[in-house]
Amino acid sequence: MAGHGNGEAARAVTYLRGEWMEGNPAIIGPMTHAIWLSSVVFDGARAFEGVAPDLDRHCERAIRSALALGLSPMLTAGEIEELCWDGIRRFPRDAALYIRPMFYAESGFVMPDPDSTVFTLTVHEMPMPSAAGFTACLSTRRRPAPGSAPTDAKAACLYPNAGLALREARERGFDNAIMLDLLGNVAEFATANLFIARDGTVATPIPNGTFLNGITRQRVIGLLRDDGTPVEERTLSVRDVLEADEVFSTGNYAKVVPVTRVEDRHLQPGPLAARARALYWEFAHR
Repeated sequence: MAGHGNGEAARAVTYLRGEWMEGNPAIIGPMTHAIWLSSVVFDGARAFEGVAPDLDRHCERAIRSALALGLSPMLTAGEIEELCWDGIRRFPRDAALYIRPMFYAESGFVMPDPDSTVFTLTVHEMPMPSAAGFTACLSTRRRPAPGSAPTDAKAACLYPNAGLALREARERGFDNAIMLDLLGNVAEFATANLFIARDGTVATPIPNGTFLNGITRQRVIGLLRDDGTPVEERTLSVRDVLEADEVFSTGNYAKVVPVTRVEDRHLQPGPLAARARALYWEFAHR
């Protein structure tokens, strides 16, 4: 949920073509397809408190995203995971890290040349955000339909729209934004998946192709259900969110965090969000 902090790396290492480099190395130029025509996909995983939950699934999704954008990944998910652990071990065991495998095209014209695909991996220090909660407002920006953007990939080209939603929210005094789909149903936060709770039942928007079915989202749904909490994946309206007992987010950046205000309605962090966070931490340390 990379919208709750600046996230500047205090220290970073980057792997490219068999070599680890410190800091923010210059690895692309103005003729690189990725910087010119946005042929970039990435994934984000976390290491914290000596664990890296679901790292394998994040590596697998990086491969799927590359294929969805027409790139040609040259590593397996298992090989990427091994490199991730190599990078993690370059930091203190208890460091809070962001792990970012990335594929991009070096050349092509409009369509990326798959044979020019490059892989790079960055691991950098990034503190875990506070669990105290954040505020959110409704955004005028909409999530794109599957036929109008590569919504099946974690593609960099999707993020300027989320950035505009965040800017709009910050200008209104909020931390994050609730984005709708083109039909006016709730999709997600600008930087994370959205959950509500009401009368003891948790609900979250059903994946409809306009947003990624997040790895942390899937994990939390399973953990809550296994713990005996009903979880519904269904269409959510703005009214559903505004009238909920609890609202919370799931995402790789912050994991599980409650919402303390939606528009002009103030909320207290609730028991189901707290239970979801506790269950996730238990899972992560198993």
